[in-house]
Amino acid sequence: MNRTHLPGILAMATIVVASNILVQFLFGQWLTWGAFTYPLAFLVTDVMNRVYGVGPARRVVFVGFIVGVICSLIGTQIMGEFGPLVTLRIAIGSGLAFLTAQLLDVAIFDRLREGRWWRAPLASTLIGSSVDTAIFFTIAFSASLSFIEPANDVSWAGEVLPLLGVGPMAPLWVSLAVADWGVKLLLALAALVPFRIIVGALAPRTT
Repeated sequence: MNRTHLPGILAMATIVVASNILVQFLFGQWLTWGAFTYPLAFLVTDVMNRVYGVGPARRVVFVGFIVGVICSLIGTQIMGEFGPLVTLRIAIGSGLAFLTAQLLDVAIFDRLREGRWWRAPLASTLIGSSVDTAIFFTIAFSASLSFIEPANDVSWAGEVLPLLGVGPMAPLWVSLAVADWGVKLLLALAALVPFRIIVGALAPRTT
């Protein structure tokens, strides 16, 4: 393993661990604190991709995936008020969403890397984040996929309420997904600033 890749690997592992912990704590009615840390994984992936290339970026993604799986396995053994902190559906949804979205981010970034500096990180993060949200919340909470874990009652997530409390009627999990997606989009824009700064600091070291 190249030592220059170690900071990216450690950053990704830290973000995944922190997000798995912070997702247990609510922020308002529709979000958890983990919603604000998890999107930083896209920033790490994009910096690695820009500075070191596709291969190292994918390696960082796989490290994050492995750390996430370990966190999920630990979570299934910790009992909360309503059962295990991490259910099978959440574990599957989280792992599949992370791996799919991050690898998609790497591929899109690589296709767009020759354009303006902001185009690749913004487009790859926006698309990757959207896919991540769709996969996770659908697998974890949609009633149509209850066969994945029949013993896990997620009927609470299917309660029909106004979207985000003000919009048309929709299942609760859809409101949670929309709120999560909105945070990811905002952070994708905000992350352009640290992306530019970090890449500028690291790029000269690779020449």
